[in-house]
Amino acid sequence: MIKLLVGLGNPGVEYEATRHNAGFWWLEAVAAALKTRLTLEKSYHGLVARTVSEGHTLWLLAPQTFMNLSGKAVAALARFYKIAPHEILVAHDELDLPAGQVKLKRGGGHAGHNGLRDIHAQLGSDDYWRLRIGIGHPGNKAEVANWVLKKPTPEQRTGMEESILRSVKALPYLISGEMDKATALVHTTKPPRPKPPRPQSVTSKPGEGSEPCGENAT
Repeated sequence: MIKLLVGLGNPGVEYEATRHNAGFWWLEAVAAALKTRLTLEKSYHGLVARTVSEGHTLWLLAPQTFMNLSGKAVAALARFYKIAPHEILVAHDELDLPAGQVKLKRGGGHAGHNGLRDIHAQLGSDDYWRLRIGIGHPGNKAEVANWVLKKPTPEQRTGMEESILRSVKALPYLISGEMDKATALVHTTKPPRPKPPRPQSVTSKPGEGSEPCGENAT
């Protein structure tokens, strides 16, 4: 069962709408769905909410330490309330997925993501769940730092918002630990629009299927 939901991002108005704050967007959507409110808790270095869902206590956390120190907030809350790594789910921006896709996974490397890197270090484990929110890739590794700190295009933003809303619908399964059911919902995307059928060529015999012609044609 998941006991702690974490959304990663950078604090400050200048970062609110940037790709790197996708985790914050997700956590805000979760808080709205659970009808709870995030408030600053200095002892946990972040915005925190405590609620009861699926019959047990659930914590929400948005670290306010800047991305590269996210683990400081996660570890502080997790250790105080004795929450194990596998009971934590971290939502974060993911370069390797296009905007509009979300993937759920447990464990694995940090793939260069500074927030995950610090959570690994502070928890001393990579055995936590991740909700990877696609933001797309600029196509050039040298441009990544600039890419994540910029706003997505309107089309990308719409795709990201739709994927976040879809993943929030899986919240009961995420919280209760029914990860197979959660994955089935989270990984499902809208099917592509079907292409119109190609016009078929028809060869007509003389006098068959032809339109009337001549003086009496209408």
